[in-house]
Amino acid sequence: MTCRSWIRAGLSVLLTIALAGCGQETPPTKPKAGSPGAQEALVVRIGSASPLTGPQAHIGIDIRNGVQLAIEDANAANISIGGRPVRFELVAEDDEANPTKATTVAQKLADARVAAVVGHFNSGASIPASKVYSDAGIPQISPSSTNPKYTQQGFKTTFRVVAHDDQQGPTLARFAVDKLKVKTVAVVDDSTAYGQGLADAFEATVKAAGVKVVAREHTTDKDTDFKAILTKIKGRAPDLIMFGGIDPQAGPMVKQMAELGIRAKFMGGDGMQTPNFIRLAGDAAEGVMASIPGLPKEKMPGGKAFLERFKAKYNADVELFAPMGYDAVMVFVEAMKRAGSTDPAKFLPEIGKTRRQGVIGPIAFDDKGDLKNAPITVYVVKGGKWEPLETVIPGAVAARPAPQPASKP
Repeated sequence: MTCRSWIRAGLSVLLTIALAGCGQETPPTKPKAGSPGAQEALVVRIGSASPLTGPQAHIGIDIRNGVQLAIEDANAANISIGGRPVRFELVAEDDEANPTKATTVAQKLADARVAAVVGHFNSGASIPASKVYSDAGIPQISPSSTNPKYTQQGFKTTFRVVAHDDQQGPTLARFAVDKLKVKTVAVVDDSTAYGQGLADAFEATVKAAGVKVVAREHTTDKDTDFKAILTKIKGRAPDLIMFGGIDPQAGPMVKQMAELGIRAKFMGGDGMQTPNFIRLAGDAAEGVMASIPGLPKEKMPGGKAFLERFKAKYNADVELFAPMGYDAVMVFVEAMKRAGSTDPAKFLPEIGKTRRQGVIGPIAFDDKGDLKNAPITVYVVKGGKWEPLETVIPGAVAARPAPQPASKP
């Protein structure tokens, strides 16, 4: 075959191949991740601030773990915001339950350009840190800070997903008066914004009900020896001792009450309504009562599934506020989606419009950033476990018994 014949044959083959391809459309190939045609995910940092070391670390880590679980769930959902895929990252900081350290942590998170913050645990940390976040325009949802001042400073960036102490303190007081029928009480607080605020609200309510406050004592959130205070209280023979503080102090206090032969009932708030309190107090924990903002964990709308997932991931039971930390993240994510932006200046207005059925129940905020219709549950230690006694919604006509598991046939 001549050279010209070879050329004609080759052109004929090429023409046949081209005509065969004209009758069908080749599907476009998707660019691989990292290739020039792929859209890179926008990294959105969510801050978490709580005590990760020290005597309150078990509660702070519990919150951080709830936040981490929410971030993982959000990432698993392959969320796009404003038409762009996003990937959420946790930036967790240790505030050591220290007000001064809390402001340093807040500035560190602001400098890291986090989009939002879940924290802090302690009211004494949240209140000073909130000014830093407000100045930076970063929205903050506390999963646990209950001092009323936190949301009364006029900052548009502050929210919480729990009831506050002007609700919790009176709820405890009314329970003491109406259900326990106490006539005399002693009140002790740990001198923190949380403990003193809760104790003040309790004291004012029982006094208004005609109960005599026979002693008002103060300790700190670092003390563990309370025998001097308790000896003084023993001489006043109160029907009830109310403590505003956290479990590292409440546990030893109850144990020392038993050692001194004090037979008064003992009651406190959410800071001591933990498994750790029972471990610290031992047998003396039996019969102790405490309130917590929220429904019983097992009776939260998403509680059972959340508790099981949390246990499977961390090989630990929920200590206290992990469900609230989880829901705080989801409030942020939904606000970003509604705003179509991860810019805090753009999605912040959407947070106040939240209407969400969370793990903890319905979530909506009033004009201060407080949770609307926030329930409070009173518990008692029975058989070495916290058991719910009743749940109230402050402002409701009457308390109702805490939801109980359905009886088995």
